Amino acid sequence: MRKYHKLQIITLAVYLLFFFTSTASAKTVTFEKEYTYQASEIDSKVSSRAIALEQVKRLLLEEVGVYLISETEVKNFKLTKDQVTVLTAGIVSAEILQEKWDGVTYYMKAKISADPDEVAKSVKTIGADKQKTKELEDSRKKAKDALEEIERLKKEIAGLKQSTKQQKEYATAVNELSATDWFDKGYAFDESSNYNEAINAYNKAIELAPQAAGAYNNRGNTYYNLGNQQQAINDYTKAIQLNPQYAVGYNNRGVAYNDLGNYQQALSDINKAIELNPQLAEAYTNRGNTYYNLGNQQQAINDFNKAIELNPQYDKAYNNRGNAYYNLRNYQQAINDYNKVIELNPQLAEAYSNRGNAYYNLDNHQQAINDFNKAIQLNPQYTKAYANRGRAYQRLNNNQKAMQDYKTAAKLGDKKTQDYLMGKGISW
Repeated sequence: MRKYHKLQIITLAVYLLFFFTSTASAKTVTFEKEYTYQASEIDSKVSSRAIALEQVKRLLLEEVGVYLISETEVKNFKLTKDQVTVLTAGIVSAEILQEKWDGVTYYMKAKISADPDEVAKSVKTIGADKQKTKELEDSRKKAKDALEEIERLKKEIAGLKQSTKQQKEYATAVNELSATDWFDKGYAFDESSNYNEAINAYNKAIELAPQAAGAYNNRGNTYYNLGNQQQAINDYTKAIQLNPQYAVGYNNRGVAYNDLGNYQQALSDINKAIELNPQLAEAYTNRGNTYYNLGNQQQAINDFNKAIELNPQYDKAYNNRGNAYYNLRNYQQAINDYNKVIELNPQLAEAYSNRGNAYYNLDNHQQAINDFNKAIQLNPQYTKAYANRGRAYQRLNNNQKAMQDYKTAAKLGDKKTQDYLMGKGISW
């Protein structure tokens, strides 16, 4: 560790460079920034790098946020520059281009490259999710607090002999700072479905900050996305142990138990989440899903109603309420809910397929086919949409198209359709 007799002032050199590369499907904008951190007497190479990385990342995110507000549909989202910057941290990651440590200063140059229109879409999606927004806000606040603690300790130590206690406090603050960077990376990897990289990033965040409940919770989310519900439950449990008031941890663990068919434990956890945070719309939706699985459609609808009351833009709550009305054979009300889902999220193939099923049961088979067509257009691997479109074609006596759809569904692995075709001696 190199020591100096007085605190050095942080200096920086920054510039912005962006350029466009166009392809048939995407436009990439690249931002570059550089930052030079001048070490204090308590700094090491490790701490200097962590601080330089946070600062260059902050500069990049701010520039990306300004660009998004001025050049994309983000300007219509009624978000402040700071809010856009926070959300962007969970979507894109900085790539280090060059770094150099000479024992006195740490120089770093980094870039962010992204399709701004795709980032804008993700900003809109995450911004509509209060819980995700809060997670990213908390991460940015932790980084800010860690930097402030680092500055406080440097001023306290300047010109004085360091104590072992101060050195430990400084190392802890630096680790907290680095942990937030790995947390943000894990979040961005998870959003892009790069789950293995997300787990690696959360592992490093936990290694640096073992008491961070949010990192365990989000690693649990990643395991859940990989279909490993038991490992997800282990991480949610650890998050709850670290923070017994962590409503989101209870909510997420309840969802995992629901997936495993342990409905009573799911209800217990989600009830606890609602007790801790009665404004958590996701918890009401998830409890509604559990009641739905238990066959209690009316109680499910009550919970979906509450979720929609708390968040009128919550497409999943409308979709799931539509499913409950469908099970009660209230097909018109189901269609009304699916219409709302499609209005909120026109790219959700499931909503079109569900609406198609409702129209089918109202004997409006052509409209059902139109919806199944749209679902398949959005998701060409949507097995049930092919099978259900086949049923609709069969009702219209178009047996040739019906058989084509049944064969496609069978090839994609639909067991009921396979059994149906086998019963008729038809191969696919």
